[in-house]
Amino acid sequence: MPFEPTGWTREHWENAADDLLLAVRPWASARNGLISLPGARPSWSGPRSDGLEGYARTFLLAALRVAGAAGEDPHGFLPRYAEGLAAGTEGPAPTGDLSPQAPDAWPLMADVRQAVVESASVALALRLTRPWLWDTLDDRTRERVVDWLLPALGPSPVDNNWWLFGLTVAGFLQDAGIETDRAQRTIDRALGRIEQWWLGDGWYSDGPNRAFDHYNAWALHFYPVLHAHLAGDKALLDHYGPRLHRHLDDVTRLFDANGAPLPYGRSLTYRFAAAAAPWLGALTGHTPLTPGATRRLASGTLRHFLDRGATDERGLLTLGWYGTYEPAVQSYSGPASPYWASKGFLGLLLPATHPVWTDPEEPLPAETEDAVTTLGPPGMLIQSTAADGLVRLHNHGSNHVDPREDDPGYARFAYSTRTGPAIETADNHFALLIDGAPTRRGPAEPLGHGPGWAASAHTPHPGVRVVSATLAHGRAEVRAHLVVGAPPGTPVRQTGWATDGTVTAQLHPVHGYGVAAQSATGPTLVADRSRTHVLEGRTESAESLFVALASVTAEPDPAPVATLADVQITGRTIRVTWENGSTALIGLDPEDPCPVGISDHRGPPGS
Repeated sequence: MPFEPTGWTREHWENAADDLLLAVRPWASARNGLISLPGARPSWSGPRSDGLEGYARTFLLAALRVAGAAGEDPHGFLPRYAEGLAAGTEGPAPTGDLSPQAPDAWPLMADVRQAVVESASVALALRLTRPWLWDTLDDRTRERVVDWLLPALGPSPVDNNWWLFGLTVAGFLQDAGIETDRAQRTIDRALGRIEQWWLGDGWYSDGPNRAFDHYNAWALHFYPVLHAHLAGDKALLDHYGPRLHRHLDDVTRLFDANGAPLPYGRSLTYRFAAAAAPWLGALTGHTPLTPGATRRLASGTLRHFLDRGATDERGLLTLGWYGTYEPAVQSYSGPASPYWASKGFLGLLLPATHPVWTDPEEPLPAETEDAVTTLGPPGMLIQSTAADGLVRLHNHGSNHVDPREDDPGYARFAYSTRTGPAIETADNHFALLIDGAPTRRGPAEPLGHGPGWAASAHTPHPGVRVVSATLAHGRAEVRAHLVVGAPPGTPVRQTGWATDGTVTAQLHPVHGYGVAAQSATGPTLVADRSRTHVLEGRTESAESLFVALASVTAEPDPAPVATLADVQITGRTIRVTWENGSTALIGLDPEDPCPVGISDHRGPPGS
């Protein structure tokens, strides 16, 4: 795929920030304490909390815009947010919905825990704009703001990345010389907690579980590294900066050549917040990307969404991916939740003379070569192809799922930058059909990984265990499932990629399946309608192996996927010879905690 620079400059970014900020002005309360956006259903925290969210998240965008311009504020953003600070903290807000009483007042953290989240954006914005806003406030307003912020220094009410909201509030208070000892204790406690979730190779778990998603980039790395940078704490930056660098080795491969980040996990409506970590790497010097590649990635992502309807006719960010898409929205999200995308404007803190703004754009990893990158701690594979710039993710270990109900953002075996996930019928799913209904995947137990492969197990039905593996090369995927404990004759189903025809998906039976059919899978976050290939088979004994070849590509007139790999099966062992002559060997064992093994030898086919 020929490299096409975005052509976007710092001026494009400033104009985009201005447009987003000016668009929310009509929805501010009388004294700018709340910004209550229209159109979407309220979050579970209620309309008043949603109004605070609108204030806090757009305040962060205004702070990045003004701080990046060394205090220049041609649109008068900061005076409006200063007025909102005073109005929002004047008195306790009524609990529940908005009312004429205290029309600008913010909810207290003791009453609405979502206020803890928004306190981090307020504090970070105050820290970035301190000379032009905080230092100009009267003492009484500052006292009220501090009183509202201080509860964030307590233990986090949610045991995941939420610990870092208190850290962010504490960083501002330290800078301002307020409650510095207590603030330091909060910082130490937060960093100590997330340290328990550090698994190496650039990855944290988002809590005491196996949740790996974009929160690694826009929260778990973002807040500690940015705090260390703003505090000028070299020791802290020396500790967390290399972790960010290592994370960016992987996460920058999750961006399509067209700018799309991979739609995987939760909170996808934050969209170009995915660019925050690459910008942070450039800001701190902890990045594997060149300055030109950093701008290419970030500008490609921002432009990707703005060109595809992420804002409505009023210029407001919608709850969805491109346009509004309710299935991708969490119950904690309200009308202003998408403005966490403000983090994606972190690059404005880099001066206009910085190489990220002056160097020529350079290609992204997905544009330079075919690659399959194994992510060890999450148990995932990133598969990218240079011919079309498309990126795929194969998930064999990241869980953020309720065992009673599969979350489409986590439970699929595969995701890509140009497809699904589908909601009505699960794409990229393997299931038993019990009384005609497909089983859920539930939590995936990682079993092993290596170059070009990953394996996991899950329990789709009592007494049944499925050991699964994906092997990837070029655009080809081998999908293997060993079903153990199902009664003979139990139907099984493998689905492929849910596409709308803009890309080509293929699903080819290799072992255990009949001929592929097609099925409608309904809307996805990238298309109004989609279809997927389906393979069906039946178990034959206490152990039954099912193997298929799959592919999704934007190449015109792609060759059949069956021509890209020769697959030979002996018992539980699968030997694959890829089209370039390299081979892979994997064995699936229901008793062994790791597949038998794998090798990759280059040579003529069959060597």
